[in-house]
Amino acid sequence: MVVIILVPLNSCRQKLKTSEMNIVFLHHSIGDVIWKGAPSFISRAVRKINIDLSYQFHKIKPLPLLFEKYNRKNNKNCNISEMAFPKKSPYGWNNYPYDYYNIWVKNAGNKSFMEEPTLEMLTKKYQIIIFKHCSPVININSDPDSADINSDYKAISNYKLQYLALRNKLHEFPDTKFILFTGAAQVEAQITNEEAQRAKAFFLWVKNEWDLPGDNIYLWDFYNLQTEGGLYFNLDYAVSESDSHPNADFAGRVVKLLFNRIIDVIENNGTKTKLTGEYI
Repeated sequence: MVVIILVPLNSCRQKLKTSEMNIVFLHHSIGDVIWKGAPSFISRAVRKINIDLSYQFHKIKPLPLLFEKYNRKNNKNCNISEMAFPKKSPYGWNNYPYDYYNIWVKNAGNKSFMEEPTLEMLTKKYQIIIFKHCSPVININSDPDSADINSDYKAISNYKLQYLALRNKLHEFPDTKFILFTGAAQVEAQITNEEAQRAKAFFLWVKNEWDLPGDNIYLWDFYNLQTEGGLYFNLDYAVSESDSHPNADFAGRVVKLLFNRIIDVIENNGTKTKLTGEYI
């Protein structure tokens, strides 16, 4: 009887044979679209008044649903949850390179910083940590005279210093796997051509130089899915020509690619999928 009870507890971490895999998705509003799925009629109406409130009325939550189906089919116990990070208060609704550096590197430790959990805290609970930036991350200014890792000024030179420090910090937790979104992109009306050119250059650097083979950091190329190699978020995939949030059809398509990427990172260290989540 003991054997019969224990067999279904086969986990995602098969080498360690633990009973569960805990995953957290750190995000803001664009992540909410992917997490909470297609909007209902009510959510569309509420959106005109309050965007954040509108997500409470969405129909389904596709990412958790995909994990539920995966667990049943494969006799796994992968638990995925979501978290607004950082919160609006007291830290502020900013999740750009400076902010991850500020919370996780500059103010690292076993105590929260401005009520936000550090990596020392998150890695005790989660084996997979997924994080991203909101679309204003790509409104990148020209470089200042000298780069400053402690500056929240959006410039490629500052971003690179913050990303390099962040990579070193993530490497301190080899038992945790991190998945980082590239992007997110903006529709053309929300960004200048110069800003868009800098953003494309920066995320090419992230993919080609910052991302190292064989470590515990993995990319999901959300930026490429949005732009398809161009400079701007494809209008066919956006809510409108002035709103850079993904529309329901696009979110419903790419959430499956994100799911593929997460599962591949868990099971194969990301070797069976492209950065966009398509299987090789």
